[in-house]
Amino acid sequence: MFCRQCEQTANPCTKLGVCGKQPDTAYLQDLLTYALQGLATYAKEALKESSQTQNVMKRINKFTVEALFATLTNVNFDSEAIKNFIYEAVKLRDELKQMGFKVQETESCKFQPADNLQELVKQGEEANQKIFHSSSNEDVQSLKEITLYSLRGIAAYTDHAQILGQEDEKVYAFIYEALDAMQRNGDLDFWLNMVLRAGEINLRAMELLDAANTGRYGHPVPTPVPLGHKKGKAIVVSGHDLRDLELLLQQTEGKGIYVYTHGEMLPCHGYPELKKYKHFYGHYGTAWQNQQREFAQFPGAILMTTNCIIKPQESYKDRIFTTGVVGWTGVKHIKDKDFTPVIEKALELPGFTEDKEDKTVMVGFARNSVLSVADKVIELVKAGKIRHFFLVGGCDGAKPGRSYYTEFVEKTPKDTIVLTLACGKFRFFDKELGSINGIPRLLDVGQCNDAYSAIQIALALSKAFNVSVNELPLSLILSWFEQKAVAILTTLLYLGIKNIRLGPTLPAFVSPNVLKVLVDNFGIKPIKTAEEDLKDILR
Repeated sequence: MFCRQCEQTANPCTKLGVCGKQPDTAYLQDLLTYALQGLATYAKEALKESSQTQNVMKRINKFTVEALFATLTNVNFDSEAIKNFIYEAVKLRDELKQMGFKVQETESCKFQPADNLQELVKQGEEANQKIFHSSSNEDVQSLKEITLYSLRGIAAYTDHAQILGQEDEKVYAFIYEALDAMQRNGDLDFWLNMVLRAGEINLRAMELLDAANTGRYGHPVPTPVPLGHKKGKAIVVSGHDLRDLELLLQQTEGKGIYVYTHGEMLPCHGYPELKKYKHFYGHYGTAWQNQQREFAQFPGAILMTTNCIIKPQESYKDRIFTTGVVGWTGVKHIKDKDFTPVIEKALELPGFTEDKEDKTVMVGFARNSVLSVADKVIELVKAGKIRHFFLVGGCDGAKPGRSYYTEFVEKTPKDTIVLTLACGKFRFFDKELGSINGIPRLLDVGQCNDAYSAIQIALALSKAFNVSVNELPLSLILSWFEQKAVAILTTLLYLGIKNIRLGPTLPAFVSPNVLKVLVDNFGIKPIKTAEEDLKDILR
């Protein structure tokens, strides 16, 4: 196998994924990507004839983002599920072929999948070479990979948004265009432009998801979330999908089961339409990489929505369930959103045997909440009571070096504000940083996709101070792990935001020359130590 798409890569992973992905599954995911390229060549043309192809393209749009999402790190480890995606991609491609669209065919347009898993894996090995060794120019190859990983992040956000009825044809059109382009020639300038366009499209995808979430569940409001638990039966929900959580809350109402969040579901407690469920109690555990230990200790059922699943331990494998695009061989998958099996399992299990009081954490500081006190914030800045803003967030992970983010936040001066988002917050989410004239020094903006909210806050402040975002007393200190973080980084580059500090390590798929371009044009910096970086920023 050859996989280097995440921060924890062995650069690359060749025998076994650090994430637990087996080589056969890795090759099948590469073959799925290859099959999607062939589908994209036809879909790109079919989308132009939307009046004639509306029904078929609606199915293909939905399928494509789900299939791309399934190739993202820590989402789907089930080879049978990936095999079915491959067959469906070819079936849909051939459906478009039969409609007579004229395209410049590539090899993937003619690809026919084998009829057994072993032969499919061999085809996947060939696809791996075509995708990840398609250019003799390492800089072009690097930019192609950045684009591909961005597409996977874009697909994740697009999938969440379309589930709640928010779509934009421009997003699908770019996905097809970029997948098709990966099979063709293109120079350095072409692929640099493609990377920035990916950032532009990801901004739109996050905007759609923001509209979807706030349109259905209301704008998040500041909310204390207990880290303890209530005596009684329990279900913990991990991942990112708000609709899955809503459906589970509806189906568990009145059944004597408390529902807890885990990982990036923590910000869900701030949404008014989710807060109204009385049995939606608190938050359990921390970030995704700790789930094996935390889930083993949880006395109830577990529901994984979207990423980030890792290999379930035998101690809880019979009580963990997946839904949506998530999959793990041998784990019960809920296809139809009827969570009865999850509920029945929770009722069988002991649950928590007593109440436990613990500290609380605050969530709900998305753009509406922050901008509602913008006048006060601006006054505090002008009065010198707020010296600087730090956005410290992104993905968490198990690789050494991430204690940097805890140290950084702990060492921020008392006249500074820390905004945070995504699971990177779990390095410091329960720290007591105090407040400045009633405004908490630690503000949880939300999930990784809520980078859109953070961007809107920055744009609003830049407008209020009549300066560019890069002139604000604002520094971005980001941690990355997987492909949604790559997509967000391309969005920040598209917006021209400079001097981002990135860690704990730089992406293995960024070539030295591409890195030089990012450093020269955007001022991207690898993190050093908390003390050095704080001194440099505040100087």
